[in-house]
Amino acid sequence: MKFTKFGKTLLMIAISAGIILGITSCVQSYTVGYLYVTGTNNAASSNSGIITGFKIDHNKGTLVPINGLPIGSGGANPGRAVLLTGGRFIYVLNRGKNSAGTPDCTLADPCSGANITQFSIGGNGVLATQETFFTEGINPFRIFADTSGNFIYVLDQIAPDSTSCTLALGAGVTSCGDITAFKIDPNTGRLTLVVNAQVTSASGQALPYFPVPANPIDFVLSSSYILTMSGTPTTGDVVFPYTYSASTGQLTINQNSAQPLNIAQATAIVSAGGFVYVLDNEGTQVTSSGATSQILPFSVGANGALQQQTGGAVPDDVTESNPVYLVLESKGKWVYVVNQGNNTNNTNSQSGITGYVIDPTTHQLSEISGSPWGTGAGPQCMLEDPSNQFLYTANFNDSTVTGRVIDQNTGVLDNLPGSANKSYPLSGPAAWCIVTGRTS
Repeated sequence: MKFTKFGKTLLMIAISAGIILGITSCVQSYTVGYLYVTGTNNAASSNSGIITGFKIDHNKGTLVPINGLPIGSGGANPGRAVLLTGGRFIYVLNRGKNSAGTPDCTLADPCSGANITQFSIGGNGVLATQETFFTEGINPFRIFADTSGNFIYVLDQIAPDSTSCTLALGAGVTSCGDITAFKIDPNTGRLTLVVNAQVTSASGQALPYFPVPANPIDFVLSSSYILTMSGTPTTGDVVFPYTYSASTGQLTINQNSAQPLNIAQATAIVSAGGFVYVLDNEGTQVTSSGATSQILPFSVGANGALQQQTGGAVPDDVTESNPVYLVLESKGKWVYVVNQGNNTNNTNSQSGITGYVIDPTTHQLSEISGSPWGTGAGPQCMLEDPSNQFLYTANFNDSTVTGRVIDQNTGVLDNLPGSANKSYPLSGPAAWCIVTGRTS
């Protein structure tokens, strides 16, 4: 077939138009996920909890508020929340309030009104309140779901009955915290208690919770163990392991002794990429580099014992302090530590994100050139978006969400396109953030 000159021109125009349309369709913006932030409302005097939501733009990482949100969190002073992977339900842990109306709860002044409120995710990311559940202990403050989405675990600061501490943890233990475990109904999301099959109360009844050492700080699921970190600056920090059953959700004590960490200001314990990281903020210089905080990397051995990795503790950047969370990016090449800093009066002194390259052979960490990078004031949490392009922090002191782009070659965190320091306002101080890639 032969084309005339005019026909060839039309053909080239058509091809060009097709290419342009193809390119346009490749860069077309769409929502890659929903980002939810728990927090409180500045306009309320009762520390009433709210959940704010944003749509994440696939191309630029910009955030667009979800219509219909914020919504009430179901209680006062919401803290952490969990979203089942690929699931339809969010569970928010509302810590309640003490006599002064704050979540700073103690045995002498415990919080009242603490609960777990369930929400369903509807079209366009809108949330609808479902049911409310309660833990067995006093002052719940940490929550996570197992990787299968079958069980939820909550860490309570104080066990409801001190006699159970001796029965579960050994003679001489007169006070302890506890873990409350729940089975998740796969259809309704309803929670039912997992009863302790290992320990009974003094009256011979099965305990509806699992005792852990006193003064719990944080806990994490790693492989087949739930590790609870406890301690005080005077006694030092320890990690206590329970063996976890993925089929029943049951927790079993396999050793009554807690493992000392030889630190006294631990802030968090995080599982990532088959390793466990303990974040520590000693408040004084902890390394020859002048850093005042550090990351301790471990692998998990027999009976849940932590085994220190090659090179030992890794110093935080000397300009940062108070590390509160760690994220392993999706390719396993870099880890990022978010530092809350010593924030007052809406400043971001010593708060930011420190990035580290992971050695593929030794798994040692070395700080990325250009690190650290700024955040809003007082970041509470950090996460990677479902498309694995962006990192976000939700910030307490200035009531914002901030985002950065992950350079896929170097791990450097750049500003979101179109802004030197892109931040999105919240209605009040942030407490925690979660993300889902399910948008239908």
